[in-house]
Amino acid sequence: MASLPPPPTIIVPPFVGLIVRILTLICLLISLIVIATNTHTTSVNFVDIKIKSMDFYAYRYLISSVVIGMASTLLQTAFSIFIVITGNRLGGEGLCLFDFYGDKFISYFLATGAAASFGMTQDLKQLQGSDSLSKFINTSNAAASLCLIGFFFAAASSVFSSYNLPKKA
Repeated sequence: MASLPPPPTIIVPPFVGLIVRILTLICLLISLIVIATNTHTTSVNFVDIKIKSMDFYAYRYLISSVVIGMASTLLQTAFSIFIVITGNRLGGEGLCLFDFYGDKFISYFLATGAAASFGMTQDLKQLQGSDSLSKFINTSNAAASLCLIGFFFAAASSVFSSYNLPKKA
């Protein structure tokens, strides 16, 4: 019986991975700015109440997942810049594994942050009596959407880093 030829090796150019990481970073930065500055003031019985995104646990989780995602993406972007400039991989097999598992962890962490925020936004929509909170809700939804787009870029980066894993027979 004839043996099958080995599967083709897929190589992703280093600059493509760098571009995807930069796009992830941009989406996360804009998401952080949008959710951190999201406030709403409402009057109840002649008293002004200021609502901030930090008043809700789900939005705090979104902020923390975006900040951690940005820190990780910044670190991996620095490694990607080094690879693009020098053509050599810093750290060898260890960095390949760090890229792969780091991308997996961060992408899922971003997905859960966006999901928690979408859930909180849906709950607030159902609880609001009038359209007074609609701007606050829509802004929170925009931040969660940007985080979700960041997740897609991080997931693509995870796929690209899986191609760079050392092949073991």
